[in-house]
Amino acid sequence: MADRVTVIGWDGSPLTAAARSALSAATLVAGAAHHLALPEVPARAERIRLGSIDLAARRIVGHRGTAVVLADGDPGFFGVVRTLRAPAHGLEVEVVPAVSSVAAAFSRAGMAWDDAQIVVAHRRTLRRAVNVVRAHTKVAVLTSPGAGPAELALLLDGVHRTFVICEELGTEREQVTVLTSDKAADHVWRDPNVVIVIGGVGTAPAPSGGWIAGRDPGYPPERRGWALPGAEYGINLDEGESTWLRAAQLARIGARTGDLIWDIGSGSGALAAEAARFGAAVIAVDEEPGACASTAAAARRAGVQLQVVQGRAPHVLERLPEPDVVRIGGGGVDVVIACADRRPERIVTHAATRDEAEAVGTALAGGGYEVECALLQSVELDTGGWTERERSVVFLVSGRRRGLPS
Repeated sequence: MADRVTVIGWDGSPLTAAARSALSAATLVAGAAHHLALPEVPARAERIRLGSIDLAARRIVGHRGTAVVLADGDPGFFGVVRTLRAPAHGLEVEVVPAVSSVAAAFSRAGMAWDDAQIVVAHRRTLRRAVNVVRAHTKVAVLTSPGAGPAELALLLDGVHRTFVICEELGTEREQVTVLTSDKAADHVWRDPNVVIVIGGVGTAPAPSGGWIAGRDPGYPPERRGWALPGAEYGINLDEGESTWLRAAQLARIGARTGDLIWDIGSGSGALAAEAARFGAAVIAVDEEPGACASTAAAARRAGVQLQVVQGRAPHVLERLPEPDVVRIGGGGVDVVIACADRRPERIVTHAATRDEAEAVGTALAGGGYEVECALLQSVELDTGGWTERERSVVFLVSGRRRGLPS
C-alpha cells in the first residue's frame, strides 16, 4: 500500500504550498489529462490517467511510495475521496481542497446557493436529476458526458427553466452562457460543465436567513402536516379526495426526491400538491379545465412546483415521461391497464364499490403487480356533541410491481 496518499483539488488557480509540496514528493500521480499536464507534476512520477476511480485506487493500493490524486474542485464534494476511502480499498487520505465547481458556478452567476438543490447527472441518474429540476426552483447539476445540458433540456420537454451553463471553470477556456432550457439542446457544450437551473412560477418567496441548506422541509410554515382539509386549499373536496383517503394514498405512494409521480384525474390538486411537498416531481393530468386551474392554484398555495397537463387519459399519457409512481383519481380500468404498461414501481387508486375494486385488482395483477386492497371507513365527528358529521367508505387499491426488492 502507498506510504502516503494525498488528494489535491484544483480549481484553475495556482496550487497552494501544501499541494506543491505533496506533488514534489509524489512517486505516483493520478488525474485527468489536464491535471497530469500541470508543470508541478514530477517528471519521474508514474502517471495514471483517471478513468475508473476504482481501478486507480487498486493501483494506488499496490504502489510502494507516495501517491497523489488530482481532481477538479473540492474532491470531498461528490468527488474521489469517497471512493478512495471505501472499505474495498481501505486508503487513508489527506485532502487539500479547492473551491468546488458548484461554488464557482454560483459565484460566476452572482447568486446565493445555500437554498439550491445539488445533483449529479450520469447516464444512469439523468432521469432522477431531471425530476429534481422539475420539482425545485434552483438546482445545480454536475453533468457528465452523455448527461449534459442538451440531454437535460430534452428531458425537460414542456417545463420552462433558465440555464446558466458554466463550461471549463477555472481554465482559459472558461465560458458562462445564460439561455432558456428550450435552446440548450441546440448547442454542443464542452466538458466539464456545471448547469445552474433556475425558474418556475407561482411559488411564494423563500424565507430569508435560512437555517438549512437546500429547500426547508418545513416551508411554508403554515402547512404543517399532510392530507390537509380542503379548507387549507380554499377548495371543496369530493369523496375521492377525502382527507383520510389522501393520507392513505400518500403513504402508499411514498414520494421521494428524484421521483416522478403522475396524478391522473387530479381534481382539486390537493394530492398532487402534497406529493410535491415531499420533493417529488409531479405531473397532474385532468381533462377538465377547471380541475387544471384548481391544481395549479393548489400548487401555488402549497409553494411547490408541478406540471399540469390537460387531456383525457389514457391517450394523453403516451407523451408523458416515464413515472416512478402513478396515482389514479379517475378513469377506470382502461387507465389502470395503460399505466401498468408503463411499468411504474407502484400504482395507487381507489374504488367506490367492491365490483370496481375487483376489476382494478384483476387489471393490476394481470399487468404484473402484487395487489393490496383495504376498505377504509372514516367518520368525521363534531366533538361538541360527538355527533357524526360525515361518513366516507372507499376501497384503497394499490399495486407493487413484481420483482422489486423488498
